[in-house]
Formats: sequence, structure tokens, C-alpha cells
Amino acid sequence: MDFSVVKALHIIFVVSWFAGLFYIIRLFIYHTEAQAFEEPKRSILSDQFEIMEKKLWWIITTPAMVLTLIFGIWMLVLFPSYLQQGWMHLKLAFVGVLLIYHFISQRLLFALKRGTYRWTSNQLRIWNEVATLALVAIVFLVVMKDNLNWIKGTVGFFAVAIGLMMGIKLYKRIRHKS
Repeated sequence: MDFSVVKALHIIFVVSWFAGLFYIIRLFIYHTEAQAFEEPKRSILSDQFEIMEKKLWWIITTPAMVLTLIFGIWMLVLFPSYLQQGWMHLKLAFVGVLLIYHFISQRLLFALKRGTYRWTSNQLRIWNEVATLALVAIVFLVVMKDNLNWIKGTVGFFAVAIGLMMGIKLYKRIRHKS
């Protein structure tokens, strides 16, 4: 298969994987917040969220992760010289973080299915931003490659993280006023 086709498929499944990761945590937030309702509303919502979470996770998110990895490895097989470039090492480290994020999120899925709610909705909102930070880092690494100034990149990464945290706090204030 042509490298461009493999790359296009890799990008398509990266987008699908991130869409699933972003949405699953939103569902976890709503599922957790549904526990504050009285019965029967709590059970009805929880049952519906469990169905949505299960389908999203096993039909979209996890297959997209697997296909992302397959096409990513395929690109490295076609161009092994990428493995000799510093930016690729850092990108693969962020992919490793993203895989850990994926499987921690899967543990959350299993916990919610068992009725265990250890994370608050605010903790889940912060958790959701970890994937955002990984996405920002990976995209900048791939686009900028070795042209990225590491000092500026690090400052930019932390600026995005601080901006996200400030956004969460602002959202929390606005939500409590409503």
C-alpha cells in the first residue's frame, strides 16, 4: 500500500480515537452527575449511559486505537529512518502516555459499570484535558518536527495546560452561578 494511503488512514483513526476518548469522558461526567438524582431517574440515566459508554468504547474508541497503532507502525516499517529522529521519540512517548490514558479510562468504564463512582465530575473534567494536552503535543511535534524550539515548545505546552485549568475553573464558577 502507498505511504500516503497508510498515512491518511493513520490520521483518520487518530481523529476517531481522540473523538472517542473525548466523548467517553463526557459520558462518564454525565453518568457520575446522574447519581445525584432520585430514583427512578438515577437508574434510567445510569442504564442509558452504560449502554452509550459500552458502544462508544468497544465499537469506536478501542478499534480506532488499534487501527491507529497498526497504521502508525506500518508507517515506521515503510520509513524506519523516522525512528532515528528526536521528534519521533518524543511523539512515541506521548503516544505511550495516551495508551496509558486509554486503559485508565477503560478501568473507569468498568468501575462505573459496577456502580463505583470514585472520581467526581470535576476530577473527570480535569482528566479529560490530559487527552487534549497529548493531542496538542503530538500535533505540534508532527507538524514542527525538528524545527520546534524545545524551550518555546515546553513553555507553550504548559501555557496550554494552564489555560485549560483556568477554563475548567471558569466553567465551574459559571455553572455554580446558574
